[in-house]
Amino acid sequence: MLYIGVDLAWGEGSDAKPANETGLCALTAEGRIVAAGWERGVEGVVRWILGVVAEAKAAVGPGVAIAVDAPLVVPNAVGMRESEKQVGRAYGRWKVAANPTNQALGWLAGVRLRDALEQAGFVVVSGVPDPEPRDRVMFECYPYTTLVGVEELGYDDERPRYKRLDKALPAAEARAARAVATDELVRRIGLLDTFDPPLDLASHPLTRALLDEPSPLSGPAHKHREDLLDATLCAWTASIWHRHGLSRVQVLGRDEPKDPSGRPATLVAPCRPSQRLP
Repeated sequence: MLYIGVDLAWGEGSDAKPANETGLCALTAEGRIVAAGWERGVEGVVRWILGVVAEAKAAVGPGVAIAVDAPLVVPNAVGMRESEKQVGRAYGRWKVAANPTNQALGWLAGVRLRDALEQAGFVVVSGVPDPEPRDRVMFECYPYTTLVGVEELGYDDERPRYKRLDKALPAAEARAARAVATDELVRRIGLLDTFDPPLDLASHPLTRALLDEPSPLSGPAHKHREDLLDATLCAWTASIWHRHGLSRVQVLGRDEPKDPSGRPATLVAPCRPSQRLP
């Protein structure tokens, strides 16, 4: 099975303003990154995915699991999905929470991505059953739950602060602190080449650069790097789910009503025993 991670830009952009970058990563069961990069817009993301799948099919087989950091199924007109509420309940101690998603939002590129991938033969799954070797499946994930839910990464007290700036610090100090946190996160992920399942950042030039180059201080350059890092975490989450199933992940939002087409609005989240909800 091939594992693809998508750190999707939720906004679809316009003629006047292109969509933000989406980070992308494709990973084999052996931990080798066979493709990585960035695209803009749902159409570009779909082209990238289908191209990588076609190229890798001979080497890894027909099965594909895509983990997307964006809402794929949004059955609620207003409010917050059950999966998002459960993120806070399970991971709040680690200062991890999810933004509310509903149909009133103006940015739901994940729904468009889902529709396009369904046209290509992919199916949204809840994350509960194990996929068959020839299945083409997709599900929603959230990198923060992976970072604090995989105990071996060592984030025992709180999530790493590699995204937003600390507003309590002067701007220059906040940017430096964010870069330090990002470099430490990359260092820890760089040790996963012998994990089960493995993730070898050094196996692809673009992800190897995460190891070799210090995190930039400027906002756009940092976001560019962060998008690829999150995509890699998404791909690894798909690998963890496929390798270990419910012994290492939990499926949040299982009580959420499905959408009119029967799709589940769930989120697959790696977890420690203490984070597992009843």
